[in-house]
Formats: sequence, structure tokens, C-alpha cells
Amino acid sequence: MEHPLTMDYGPVSGWVILGLIGAVSISFFGYQVWKATRLVMIGKSEHRFDNWPSRIKEVATGWLGQKKVLEDRIAGGIHVLMFWGFLMLSTDMFDLATANWFSHNLLPEVFKGPWNLMVETGYTIALVGCVAALTRRVVFTPEKLKGKSQLEGNVILLLIMTITVTSFFVEAGEAGVSSTYEPIGAWVADTIVPSTNVVVGAYWAHMLAIATFLFLIPLSKHMHLVMAFPNVFFHDMRPMATMEPMQVDEHGKAVLLDDLDVESFGTANYTDLTWRNLIDGWACTSCARCQDVCPAYASGKALNPMQIIHDVRNYANDNYTTLMDGETPEQDIIAKFGEESIWACTTCHACVEACPIYIDHVPKLTDARRHLMMERMEFDEKVEDTVMPLMATIENLESDSNPYGLPSHERGDWAADLDVKVAEPAEYIYFAGCAASFDERNKKVARDTISIMKQAGLDVGILGMQEGCTGDAARRAGNEYLFQMLAETNLATFEEIGVKKIVASCPHCFHTLGKEYKDYGGEDIEVMHHSQLIDHLQVEGKLPSPKHDGSVTYHDPCYLGRIGGELDAPRNIIGGVDVETERTGKSSFCCGAGGAQMWMEEHVDEGYDRVNIIRSKELAETGADTVAVGCPFCSTMITDGLSAIGSEMEVKDIAEIVWEQLKANDAAIEAKKSEASEVAEA
Repeated sequence: MEHPLTMDYGPVSGWVILGLIGAVSISFFGYQVWKATRLVMIGKSEHRFDNWPSRIKEVATGWLGQKKVLEDRIAGGIHVLMFWGFLMLSTDMFDLATANWFSHNLLPEVFKGPWNLMVETGYTIALVGCVAALTRRVVFTPEKLKGKSQLEGNVILLLIMTITVTSFFVEAGEAGVSSTYEPIGAWVADTIVPSTNVVVGAYWAHMLAIATFLFLIPLSKHMHLVMAFPNVFFHDMRPMATMEPMQVDEHGKAVLLDDLDVESFGTANYTDLTWRNLIDGWACTSCARCQDVCPAYASGKALNPMQIIHDVRNYANDNYTTLMDGETPEQDIIAKFGEESIWACTTCHACVEACPIYIDHVPKLTDARRHLMMERMEFDEKVEDTVMPLMATIENLESDSNPYGLPSHERGDWAADLDVKVAEPAEYIYFAGCAASFDERNKKVARDTISIMKQAGLDVGILGMQEGCTGDAARRAGNEYLFQMLAETNLATFEEIGVKKIVASCPHCFHTLGKEYKDYGGEDIEVMHHSQLIDHLQVEGKLPSPKHDGSVTYHDPCYLGRIGGELDAPRNIIGGVDVETERTGKSSFCCGAGGAQMWMEEHVDEGYDRVNIIRSKELAETGADTVAVGCPFCSTMITDGLSAIGSEMEVKDIAEIVWEQLKANDAAIEAKKSEASEVAEA
């Protein structure tokens, strides 16, 4: 039969009809993409054109291979079917829009069969994905979708189903449809035997569905079809949770405080966000994975990381004319986010880890904190009760270099009787951190860690009163100036003493010293978490093989597991974990202390639990006797949480478990020696 596109429909040819439909839909689509691109490019400049091989690799695995999408096997699997289906069938859209000119005139004969098979396979798997997605949304509705409008998503799915189903009828109307390469189209032709009118109707329904889809893409979450690719390609390749200095030089390193020349701090306006941070607003798929893993959202607070990303796009669209005129909208981006949301974040980066298209939620919040803390110094009355305790902590850091406000000369008192070098060159410097230096519970962890290192025969020292806070809490709270002051002071101390290897029990110190201090001159310092060092010593045979008594579960600290990437060492050194929590490893749930929340007052509405309570309940459900931890703040939060729910589980740092076993081994050896001596005397 004649191709529907070459037919006349009254006085109007098919070419004219398609031209009009295409002109309207493509023009609208192009305009909206152009508009979004303009809104992105007015963002602050940022260098993201480095390391092309790694970026291309990540695009291949993350965008094309959908590796993070597939972490959710059900929803991810459905999405992959539609994604790959569209990639495979996309060339057919051009062919259908040219009355098969591509396949008849450009495509070599040898490729026609395989190409037709690829196209039909694409249509088929896209259809299967759509049916599965629609069934999931309507019949097996996930909790996160209940009570929310599903009209937009369902309309898109129906459009895709229309595109796929009609394609089989269009195939059936083609001469010489192959049962080998187009089995479904051949089956429709032989079994249903569609009339010419049906085939023609299917063709135009197909093209109208495509045109409607093009029209809706930029008006919906499906704009990610355009923006996901650049979002993945230009993703932040620095270690996770590494924050940007206030000012960097031509080498990308932080400008020292004495040379600092900065007019404003943090993010207050839309244009304060970098162009890469702005792409996020259009790349979001609204999958809600970030929402599902957010501890603030789970505890009923105002923060929804997905909404923060939506706010970026909505704010831009609502203020398009003003922004394009180079003016500042009356409402700033902080007001759009809401201070309650900004101060609720624990910076655990669970949202970032969960996002399938590499969206950076946290920097938008921490940069807003910088502005609030360093420029406004005043807070919405809704957050005053939450934030004011933090201000006292900031004052303590400024005056005593610790959040507790205790005299700095007492910083090394915990090690008074350990016969350890103090402020002297040593192969390993144990960086106790504020918690282990001043908190009675965590002093024991520091002492046990030092004892383990000495037992292994290491040359170990501490900085004593010359150690200062790393500044993690100050930085996450938004006081970047104070953080950099503390960082420069510590680095000067390291240089003076000749520090080359640092061991830290606190994951926040581990991250800040090992990852973030590199921007300030700490590139040559090796930083290890105490679990990594102990694991190394056990492997080398300098410490005995690990084991533990009773049943043990393990809580992954955010800044060690998900952010630091260390999951195995803490488990190895205690002889393994008997029972894991449901959310473990990089999917572990936050204890609630990060992001300077340790120093803020947490408020939750009736019907919700505090973050540490949520996590403590998960740990208690394991039925284990002991919770092993690798972070002083996790230890505090989980101990308090377990106490609040009436659990008798014991919380121990992994170093405590290792040291207990070492002492038990030594006691057993001494007992055998004593027994042998008694036998010899007899």
C-alpha cells in the first residue's frame, strides 16, 4: 500500500500535515530547551571540563548503562526497558517521518534486516516497560506515590504505549514485512490483517503521539531525557562531600585567608549556584529515591531533597523574565528552599548516593548555610530554637578550638599515662579529635586505639594541646572562614612537627583531614581511619586474627562508609558481623549527628521519631547483643537512641572490641605460662 505520508487527505497532502504537526511540536520543544539552557548558563562559572576519559566512562556506565538506575531492581528494571527501547527505536522515527526514505535509500541492503529487528525489539521492550510501569503505578502503587496525582506520569506512559503499539500496525502495512526480522509486525499482518484505513490511522496516531510527547517533555519531569546526559557527564568528580573553598587560585587550590578577596559568601540568589548545580533542576526524574533515604524527611522535618531540586527549576521558570534581564527576584532562593529545610540536613549524602543521575542535593543546602551564617547572622524564627545552640558551639570553636568550650590545654590529658610521644615527630600521629579528647565515653576509644598501635610495635604520637578541631562542624554549619582558619592552623602544626601519616577514629576527621585539607596544602599527608590501620596490621600478622564474643551488628557511619568508601575494614577487624541491619553499607541510615546536627537541637512533630531513634530501632531489630560503631558521634547518638527505646544492646567502638580481644589473648598466654611454670615446679 501507499505510505500514509504520501497520501492526500482532501486538498491537503500528508507531507503538509506532518510538516505542520512537526513544526509546532519541534518549535515548542526547541524553545523550551533553549529557555532551560539560558536559565542554566546564567549560573556561576565552574570548571567541569577536566578528566574527559573518566567522564566518558561514567556516561557509558551511568547514563547509557544505567548502573545506578538498576540499583532499584523493579523500578530501575522497568526504566531500563523503556530507556533502551527508545534508544533502539529512535532511528525509526526519522524513517517514518520521511516515508521510509532512510531505510529504502540510505541503509545498505545487508543492514536492513538487522536494523528492522533492532527497531522492533526496541518497540517491544519499551511496550513491556510501559505496561509494567503502569501496572505498578495503578495496581501495586508504591507508598511514595499514594495520595499524589499520577496524571502526568500515566499520560506519558499511555503516549509511549500508543507509539509502540501503533508501530506494529504500521509495520504490518508495509510490503514484504519479514517474519524473521519483524515477527510482531508480520503476525499483525497475517493474523489481524489490518485494513488500509487502520494502518493509516495507526500511522497518524503514532506521529501525533510523538508530537504530543515532544510537547510534554519540557513541561514535565521528562525533561531529564534532555538534561540527564550533561548532568552525568559534568558530575562532580571530587571525593563525595568535598566542599568548595571560598576562593580558589589558578591551580584550583584554596586562596589562603591572608590573600582572600571575596565579596559575598554562599548562596542567596539563583545566580549564586553554579551552572552545573542548576542543571540538576531539569535533570531530576522525580523518582523520589532521595526522599526515601533522607533521615530528615523520615523524621518528619521540612526537608525533602527532591523538592529542593524541584525548587531550583520552579524558581527559575517563575522568575524567567527577571533573571534574563539580569535582575534579582524579590524572593531569593533561600526563601524558596525554606530555612527549616536548609538547617535540617545531616549532610549524610544518602540522597546523592541514591540519585540515578548524579544530582548534588547537599551543596545547595550547605552553600545556603554559608550565606546565612557568614552574611546575615540572623535566622527565621522557625529555626531559632534549632540553630541557637549551634552558635554557642561556633563560639567555642573560635575561642578554644573545640565544640565543648573546654580549655585547649586539656586536649591531651586523656593520654597522660600512656607513655606516648606528644607533639614530637613519629611515624604515625593519632589525631584524637574533639570527641575523644574531651568526651569521657570516647576517651576510652582513643586510649584503646593507642594501646593497639603500641601493641603492634608502631612508632606513634599525638599532638596534645597543639591539636585543634578539624573544623568539620564549622564548615557544615556554614562558617567557612572559621573552618579555613582551623585548617590552616592544623596544617602549620603538621608541617612544624613533620606529620606524614595520620590515624583518626572519627570519620569526620578522617574525611576532612584526608579529603578536604588537600585544597589547603595537605596533599602529602596520608590519612587513615583506625579501622583501616588495624585491618592492615592484622593482615601483616602484627596483630592476631580477629574474633569477638556474642552476637554483633555494625552501624556504618556516613562519613566512613558511604562517603569514605570504607565498608570492609571495620567488619574485618572484629571478625565479621553476625547480623546486618536492613539498611547497611552505603545504604546505611544516618545516626543524625552529621552536618553539625550534633550541636543543634532536634525537634520532631508528634508521630515522628528523632533520626537516632529511627536508626536505633533498626539496630535493635537485629537482635544482636552488641552494636559495633566506628565513629564517636554515632556512638553517642546510638547509645542515647537505644536507651530511649529501652534496649539493652551494648554500643562499642570497633577499637574497643579489638583491644578486649588482645587483652583476652594476653591473659590466656599468661595463664598458660603460669600453668606451665607450676607444672615444671611440681
